[in-house]
Amino acid sequence: MKIAQIYVILDELAPFCDQESWDNSGLLIGSFDDEFDDLILSLDLDFDLIKNAKPNSLFITHHPLIFKGLKSLDSSKFPSNLIKEMIKKDIKLISMHTNFDKHILNKFVLSQILGYKNFTQIGDFVLKFEVNKSFEEFAKEIKNKLSISNLRVVKAGEFVKTAAFCTGSGADLIGEFEADCFLSGDFKYHTALECYENELSLIDIGHFESERFFGDCLALALQKSEVFATITNSINPFEYR
Repeated sequence: MKIAQIYVILDELAPFCDQESWDNSGLLIGSFDDEFDDLILSLDLDFDLIKNAKPNSLFITHHPLIFKGLKSLDSSKFPSNLIKEMIKKDIKLISMHTNFDKHILNKFVLSQILGYKNFTQIGDFVLKFEVNKSFEEFAKEIKNKLSISNLRVVKAGEFVKTAAFCTGSGADLIGEFEADCFLSGDFKYHTALECYENELSLIDIGHFESERFFGDCLALALQKSEVFATITNSINPFEYR
């Protein structure tokens, strides 16, 4: 199969033109005329994934390996070390980041993993839904469904009537919605303090933990076009103790 063929399918699922201006989704390594033998889906790339991949494979990742402009390639440093190995093994790469968040990933995780199928979308990324549970009950539910061993929370109220949701890192979206609780990842200390004082509870669902379902939901979507892939995942660099 040619990269151009699968690119058309991907573009229909989550148009690359809908990515944020700062994003770098699209074909990052390879050409549209290239063919590939194996298709692999992963949140990110790490050296072991590249080492174990067969030559002439195509990776589709959520996060772009090449994000900011590279002025040099130091093969002893990430990401240049991976790029060197990928070129040696003729491994291609497509990334679907903010375009995939907007169209598929956020809705999939909230409805299929967390089980909240009735929601409204606010802007491009935020999904708002009714909870009507105590904060403690809601936090425990989220912890169990996402299998998070240590859940970071900001408890600004006893009851959660409505919540807002965004996978990955959504702190910059605070202020765009009204809710009792916000679920996202990568919250910083000052954000937590501000939200506590403003009576917005937070549940930090982790960047990796909330987006690790990228391969699962993309694989399901590709199967409708009779395209089948191997689902894997890069390492989570964090350990919880």
